[in-house]
Amino acid sequence: MAVTIKRAALIVASLGVLSFIFGVIAENKKPAAGTPISGKDVVICKYPSDPSVVLGYLSVAFLILSTLTGYWSLFYPYRGKSVPQSVLFQNTSFFVFFNIALFTGGLAATLLLWPTITEHLHLIRNVHHNLSTECPTAKTGLLGGGAFVSLDSVLFWLVALMLAGNAREDHFDEVEKDRKVEHAQVLASAEYHVKGGAV
Repeated sequence: MAVTIKRAALIVASLGVLSFIFGVIAENKKPAAGTPISGKDVVICKYPSDPSVVLGYLSVAFLILSTLTGYWSLFYPYRGKSVPQSVLFQNTSFFVFFNIALFTGGLAATLLLWPTITEHLHLIRNVHHNLSTECPTAKTGLLGGGAFVSLDSVLFWLVALMLAGNAREDHFDEVEKDRKVEHAQVLASAEYHVKGGAV
């Protein structure tokens, strides 16, 4: 089964939607706070079951896969025909959307990783010597925000892929036109020499 632009777009979109879904579920499953249990000179924070850490890491993993696949899909030689990267980057719209896709992918990864790692640290470092601790959790809203930025990133990759497809077609049309002109010149030159030889 050959890779086509449509199939590549479907893979990028699917991975991005999975990242979005895991991020939103992680935000909804995150507990508001832990329960402080006082001990001798320490406070132990007991947290309810918290799947948000695993879901957050899954969201980041699918975001990375989506970004890598999006990047790969732009430069893949579809139907065995490759296009120089310089040709794609000469297209201003492609250049803009490519950079926006990279930026939003990085921003989404930051917004997803920050609360996920923070929450993970809260769960494994749950013994506090500060007796007035309130057993906090990661900042609310970051996972959900990261999920939506992840979805935005996927949309930008898809637009960049569409623009890359258009740039590919334009490039191959120009190559074909140049080939036909060159072929016509060769035929004209050969015909001229044949007529010259006949005289």
